[in-house]
Amino acid sequence: MSQYSEIAHNAVWKQNPGVVQLLGLCPTLAVTTSVVNGVSLGLATALVMAAANGAVSPVRKFVPDEIRVPVFILVIAALVTMIDLTIHGFAEPLHKVLGIFIPLIVVNCIVLARVESFAAKNEPAPAIWDGFMMGIGLTIVLALLGGMRELVGKGTLFSGLDLAFGPEFKAYILTVIPDYHGFLLAILPPGAFLGLASLIALRNWAEIRKTTPNNAATTNALKPSH
Repeated sequence: MSQYSEIAHNAVWKQNPGVVQLLGLCPTLAVTTSVVNGVSLGLATALVMAAANGAVSPVRKFVPDEIRVPVFILVIAALVTMIDLTIHGFAEPLHKVLGIFIPLIVVNCIVLARVESFAAKNEPAPAIWDGFMMGIGLTIVLALLGGMRELVGKGTLFSGLDLAFGPEFKAYILTVIPDYHGFLLAILPPGAFLGLASLIALRNWAEIRKTTPNNAATTNALKPSH
């Protein structure tokens, strides 16, 4: 259990792909105009990563090094195609919103990096858990960034929920700031860069705050007494 806890902590905080490794910035910046868009793409990526790790780990010893990367990409492409068709079949409006960024999961460096660095070297169960938690770590970043941009840009939260679950869920869209005329910069690409920079700064600040007291105590202990 300690191994799985370490994998989860590493994925969500220590090596979060969105705010630490800074991988997959194209979908991170492009799709996060709302919470729903960010969470939808994040969960799709998490499922692909878990399935890709689970598919690669059992056969890792049988794949020659010369064709390792093409085989991994072929496996990822097949899984992304399944996810793409599923979203298209059950949530076509959401599929239209996410657009090209679902197929682009194939070349998302987060997916291939975890397959290459973890799944190709570990047993199936830890590999699946690592892929899923890395995807969840990315989903959290996409949700926070999407929420920030949607709130500042439109004054709402969960807009587009009806695209994923049907028209009856339109009533669950929250209008946080009534009669809000919007702030266009938050919805445009510059708003994505500013929002992601804020999340990175917040995470770094929290990490510094966590380690500073220990450093100060160590420094005081090393000072010579008079």
